[in-house]
This record gives sequence, structure tokens and C-alpha cells, in this order.
Amino acid sequence: MSWDSDLVDGLNDELFWDPKVDNVAIAVSAKAGTVTLRGTVGSLREKREAKKAAQRVFGVLEVDNQLQVRLMGDRGRADADIRGDVLQALMLDGLVPRTVDAKVSDGVVTLTGTVDWQYQRDEAEFVASNIVGALDLFDEIEINNPKPNAGDLQESIKKAFKRNAAVDAEGLQVSTDNGIVTIKGTVGSWTERDEANAVAWSAPGVTAVRDDMTVTY
Repeated sequence: MSWDSDLVDGLNDELFWDPKVDNVAIAVSAKAGTVTLRGTVGSLREKREAKKAAQRVFGVLEVDNQLQVRLMGDRGRADADIRGDVLQALMLDGLVPRTVDAKVSDGVVTLTGTVDWQYQRDEAEFVASNIVGALDLFDEIEINNPKPNAGDLQESIKKAFKRNAAVDAEGLQVSTDNGIVTIKGTVGSWTERDEANAVAWSAPGVTAVRDDMTVTY
């Protein structure tokens, strides 16, 4: 049996194992470590959870998430109603500042506005993806942070990598330019890759993180 066939078997098992994902209408394919998810799911949250599940499988290098959200029965909703629910949910979440706004077109939610930290953007995405009727989501929120000293920022991220037990700092290189952080190197899993990105986003003044890391097994 080929490596890709083993990978597909592992992916199907993981999708079946995850109670947050209904894998009945999901088709999985793999080629040289790149996984493609096709088919339909019942919510935007489920689409995002399916990608996370795929990233947990040993051997996965990239995930191309082509899943489409198909609402069951009469769950299709007017854009104005979806936007109202998104704004209400954002307002009730203490991690999302009032500077975040949303617009909806044909069920697709676009988040706009400004925040001070990446975790606030992540929280806004999480909240909006849980709204019934949302078919897809685009995050256009900008981070409004003072530009840090490049040398200080680079050094602080390197030190944070070394402190973090989940990240092998020796395999990563960090460069910064006007608040934009680029991480290069190899990591041993998607979990380590996500953790390295999260560490970089936690540094004050970071406005973007370019992930040039490669997962090796």
C-alpha cells in the first residue's frame, strides 16, 4: 500500500473519530503529503474543524480545504439576519473589541475593522464561524499596533521560542521587517507549526506573520 493510501486511511479515521465533524459527505485525497478535502458539511465551523482534524494526522504536509457549506432544510438565512447575529455575538464576546465590524453577502461573512492583537482577530473568526447560515468567512481585520524596533522584536521572538517546550527553536530562523515577521525552517508537526506562529503573533508590534516553515516527519 502506498504512503498516500495510508494517509487517506488515517485521514478518514481521524474525521470519523472527531465528533465535531460529520464525515459522511467528505471525500479525501492525498498526493505527496498534500491532502484535499472535498464535499459538503453542515456549517462553517464544521468546515474549519475538518481542516484541523486533517492537520493532526501524521504525514500531512498541506491541507487544501475545498469543502462547501450546505445548509440543511430551511436553514438558509437572509444576509441581514446573519450580519445581525454576527454583530451580536461579537459584542457579547469580551475578547473582541468594538472596533470590529462585519458585512455579509450571499452568506459570506467579511470581518473588517481594527484590533491591537492577533488573538482578537482569531476570536472574532471563531465567533463568526459559529453563526448559523454563514457559508464562508474572510478576515480583513487590520492590526493597529505601533511598529517595534526590528532587532528587539526579532530577539524577543527567538527567546520566546527557546522558552516554549512545544517548539524546537534550533530548527527555526526569524526575521522581521516593519512589524512583519517571517519564520523559516522545519518543524516536526502541524502542532509545532501552529505553536510557533502563535508565539510570533504574541510579540508586541507584530502586524503580520509569514509562515515559511516546512513540516517534516
